[in-house]
Amino acid sequence: MYPSEYRYTKDHEWINIEGNFAIVGITDHAQNQLGDIVFVELPEGGSTFTIGDEFGTVESVKAVAEIFMPITGEIDSINEALEENPELVNERPHDDGWMVRIRYSDPSELEDLMDHEAYEAYVEEESK
Repeated sequence: MYPSEYRYTKDHEWINIEGNFAIVGITDHAQNQLGDIVFVELPEGGSTFTIGDEFGTVESVKAVAEIFMPITGEIDSINEALEENPELVNERPHDDGWMVRIRYSDPSELEDLMDHEAYEAYVEEESK
């Protein structure tokens, strides 16, 4: 269910490393919990964040949820398609529903993130 090459946080963000960059989004589990997403607020390019910083929000018909940075870095680009089509996060959260692309600065921070098996176990335990 969760891409095996991605890493995951306990706040239900995913990160996919592509060279010196990382793509970040929220997991399928997170979008299921939120329900129909109607708005996504993302930072401007060039903004810098430290691991754990709030970098945006996702608004659904049920709630507003903060999105947290899984790794320290600078925003290279945002998924501008989400402005007009926030439902992409519901439809393809691990693909077209990505949120930001960052140039990360500390690869050692990746060691603290979960692989897909650990994340699946975490979601299962959290759902009990």
